[in-house]
Amino acid sequence: MASRKEGSGAAGGGFGASKGKGKAATTGDSAVKQVQIDGLVVLKIIKHYQEEGQGNEVVQGVLLGLVVDDRLEITNCFPFPQHTEDDADFDEVQYQMEMMRSLRHVNIDHLHVGWYQSTYYGSFVTRALLDSQFSYQHAIEESVVLIYDPIKTAQGSLSLKAYRLTPKLMEVCKEKDFSPEALKKANIAYENMFEEVPIVIKNSYLINVMLWELEKKSAVADRHELLSLASSNHLGKSLQLLMDRVDEMSQDIVKYNTYLRNVSKQQQQKHQYQQRRQQENLQRQSRGEAPLPEEDINKLFKPPQPPARMESLLIAGQINTYCQNIKEFNAQNLGKLFMAQALQDYNN
Repeated sequence: MASRKEGSGAAGGGFGASKGKGKAATTGDSAVKQVQIDGLVVLKIIKHYQEEGQGNEVVQGVLLGLVVDDRLEITNCFPFPQHTEDDADFDEVQYQMEMMRSLRHVNIDHLHVGWYQSTYYGSFVTRALLDSQFSYQHAIEESVVLIYDPIKTAQGSLSLKAYRLTPKLMEVCKEKDFSPEALKKANIAYENMFEEVPIVIKNSYLINVMLWELEKKSAVADRHELLSLASSNHLGKSLQLLMDRVDEMSQDIVKYNTYLRNVSKQQQQKHQYQQRRQQENLQRQSRGEAPLPEEDINKLFKPPQPPARMESLLIAGQINTYCQNIKEFNAQNLGKLFMAQALQDYNN
């Protein structure tokens, strides 16, 4: 379900009508340096996952807003509806257009500025997400993808990040050449595939006043669970996913090494063929015969097809994301352990 929606719903042909609108919202070709999100949008994304997301089920939706200078303001959003394969008559592009038309009628921001997606333990660096974001960013230059991690959010801190494809990767995707030579020439590595854009969550003054009054009236929440020294299954699950990606990377390395061996073997065969050909021509020349006609050696020895390196880069990027999540999780746990040790020493 996730890959189908990423490939069709998120990157579908719904950009034709929104492309011009997205460009109309820009004030120049400056890059987006900050993403400002209304608090209501964050609550809608969280509510969408709580209502339709289960386990590793991915939920997605459309982001609406406008561009002001180098700041992307996200003021509204709406979800992609969940539907099964039996709903063959459902048109996601038509659904998006109807939603944006309805929002325009009630005078709500309706300009397409990106999309959002939930993630399962940080597993979002995939080819489907890359293709979807490229389609968005190619149609609407300022588009971003918001990644919401409900598992980290449930641990006490909101996990919401905005990503864009780097200009180098955009050029490679336009050329559709993911060979090792093309990626090397473009200097593409897993570190510079995606760029993270800083996020600022903003509420109106009336909402801030209301939250302040609610905080005064509400009882003090019990937050002792945040100080629990027991380690949850978050670390074990993240390590398991990390090991799975490392195994995939190992398999890709084996495939690439096999390709290099095949190339080396073919080069040796070409060299031997050329030497035999040269000796035959010398013998024919000594007998007064015409030399053999020249042949296209590339037709005789077709070069082996190089494996696509983009998958390896995506796996490496996902491994890096898992490592960063494990690092952050362990840093929090170690901080609680040191605090508990200091308190115990103080009491003793």
